[in-house]
Amino acid sequence: MNAYRNAYRNADRNADRPVAGAGRGRRVGRVLLAGAAVAALGLAGTAAAQAATGSGAKSTKATPTCSASALKATFGKALAGGMNHQGVVINLRNLSGRTCALRGFPGLGLENSAHKALASHTYWGDTWYAASPAKKTLTLKDGESAEAVVSWSHANTGTSGAVHASYLEITPPASTQHKTLAFPQWVDHGELRVTVLARHITVNE
Repeated sequence: MNAYRNAYRNADRNADRPVAGAGRGRRVGRVLLAGAAVAALGLAGTAAAQAATGSGAKSTKATPTCSASALKATFGKALAGGMNHQGVVINLRNLSGRTCALRGFPGLGLENSAHKALASHTYWGDTWYAASPAKKTLTLKDGESAEAVVSWSHANTGTSGAVHASYLEITPPASTQHKTLAFPQWVDHGELRVTVLARHITVNE
C-alpha cells in the first residue's frame, strides 16, 4: 500500500512539472506566428502600393484650361430689339494647336478710346436675348469655339447715365488676361449682362 501511495504522489508531482522545452516551444511558436503576420502585412502593403502605382500610371492627364493667349475672340451675330436693348454674340476660338477646356462665364469690361478702363459692372446669367445654359466644362480641340450672348441697354445715350465705350474687354474663365475688341457703344450705367459659355446658345430676337 505504501509503495502504491509513493508511486501515486510521484506521478502527481511529475504531472505539475512543465515538460522540458515545452515553454520554449510555445514561445518559438508565438514568434513564428508573429513573424508570419508581419510578413503578411508587408506583402499586403506592397500589393496595395503596387496597385496604387499601377492605377496612377494609367490615369489620364487633365485637360489644361484655355489661356487667353490660346484663344481668338470675335463678335458673332449682332442683336437688336425694342425697349432700347442691344446685344451681340461673342466667340472664343481655340487656336493653341492643342486641346484645352473652358468652364463658366467670361469676364467683361469697357475701355475708352485710349484703352483706359471705364466704370462698368457685369451680371452673369440670363440676358435680354437668351437664357443662360447650365454651366459645363467645354473641351475644345484646336479650331473649335465656344460662345456667349452679351446684352445691354442704351436708353440714356449721350447723358450722364451712360458710358461711351470704344472697346470691350473679354476675359476667359480662370484667366487673368483679356482679349480686346472694338466696341463703339453707349451702355447705360456701364451695365452688361452675359450668359455662360456654351457650344451654342439659342437666341430669341
